[in-house]
Amino acid sequence: MAVGKKSARRRSRCPLNATLEAFGDGWSLLIVRDLMFKGRTMFKDFLDGEERIATNILADRLKKLEALGIIARERDASDARRVRYRLTEKGLDLAPVLVEMIVWGARYEDTDAPPRTIRCMTEDRDRFIAEIRKRWAAGERGAVRSSPKSTS
Repeated sequence: MAVGKKSARRRSRCPLNATLEAFGDGWSLLIVRDLMFKGRTMFKDFLDGEERIATNILADRLKKLEALGIIARERDASDARRVRYRLTEKGLDLAPVLVEMIVWGARYEDTDAPPRTIRCMTEDRDRFIAEIRKRWAAGERGAVRSSPKSTS
C-alpha cells in the first residue's frame, strides 16, 4: 500500500470499485460540483441547488465526504455559529474527472451548461483545471466564469 493511502473495508481492491464506493451515489459528486464550480460552501447553499437534495441526505453525504478527506468543514470567520465546507487537495484532484463528466454530458444530452464554459473545458482542459486550482489556492470560491483566458 502506498504512503498516505487509507485502507477501507471494500468489496474488492479494484481502483474503480474504490471510486464507486466513494461516489456511487449522484449526490456526492453534485456536492463536489457545487463546491468546485458554483461556489456553494454552506449547508443552505447546497439545499438551494436545482436538484433539491433532502436535508437528511445532504447531511449524510457531507459527513461521508468529510470522512473520506474530500471536503473539510470550518467555522465561518464572520459568524462562528455557521459552518462552511471547502474542498481539500484530495477533493480538488477530482477536477479532471468532473470536467470530463460535464463535457460528456453536454455532448450527449440536452443540458443547461453554458456553451462558453463547455468550449473552455474542451479546448484547453489543462488550463481550465489549472485555473480552478489557482482560484482555490487564492481563496476564491465563487462560481466559475468561462472566459477563454481565465476561469476565475
